[in-house]
Amino acid sequence: MAVLHAWRSARVTPLGELYAPPRMTAALIRLTVQVVLVASLWNGLYQQTGTTAGLDREQAVTYAVMAVLASRLRELDQYAGRDTVLQHMHFGTIVYWYLRPLPPQRYYALRALGEQLYGFAWALAGFALCLAAGVVQPPGSAAVAGVFALSLLLGQLVLYYVMLVIDQLCFWTLRNGAAMLILIFAQNLLSGVYAPLWFFPDWFITLSSMLPFQATLSVPLSLYVGRVPLSDAAFQLSVQAGWILVLALFTRFLWRRAALRVVSQGG
Repeated sequence: MAVLHAWRSARVTPLGELYAPPRMTAALIRLTVQVVLVASLWNGLYQQTGTTAGLDREQAVTYAVMAVLASRLRELDQYAGRDTVLQHMHFGTIVYWYLRPLPPQRYYALRALGEQLYGFAWALAGFALCLAAGVVQPPGSAAVAGVFALSLLLGQLVLYYVMLVIDQLCFWTLRNGAAMLILIFAQNLLSGVYAPLWFFPDWFITLSSMLPFQATLSVPLSLYVGRVPLSDAAFQLSVQAGWILVLALFTRFLWRRAALRVVSQGG
């Protein structure tokens, strides 16, 4: 029974995509356009230069395209299924999360797992096509590929907890759409989605190193393209693991506090 509940929870958002072919078509077109535009942009920027910020053209294009593909890992339309924390808080249906057989924190985690597995299928298919077309470069060695895979897994765990914290804010602000947009923008900017962090000023890089955002994406992609050598991989992986531990404890505390704020009217 527990496995059945877990399976049903994990497939909530992916089913919303699979039952709406036009939405999948739109996602495919958007992802294709993004990859083409990003690859064209970085190829154009490197036409008159060799190496910038420690990256050559192949490394920069590979980083940028893989950042676009990685964005698909958690880019599903939860609003269409009306299953976001923000919507549940607005309509008062968040109380049902506390009446289900699964605890709310476990349901949230299983749903996020389903989303990431579905998004990983998209990202993996896109990576295979880009690799075959020569848009991105293969990893430098088997060791690099292994370290990258581990770092990407840790990065997705950090991202899960970062997004969880953003959602948990709804228990105190009720309607925090603007705050969520700001935090999501900061997450994308400070994690290196828009551009590798080495192109930013030193003070920006220092600030980013004090926050968990770069551990979500910048670190794995830096290891993949060789901007961060394998000799530094152990330190980077330990930083990612440290952020996972800190954020896990923090979100666990917030779940307990959030439960005290949920009220069942008339129940």
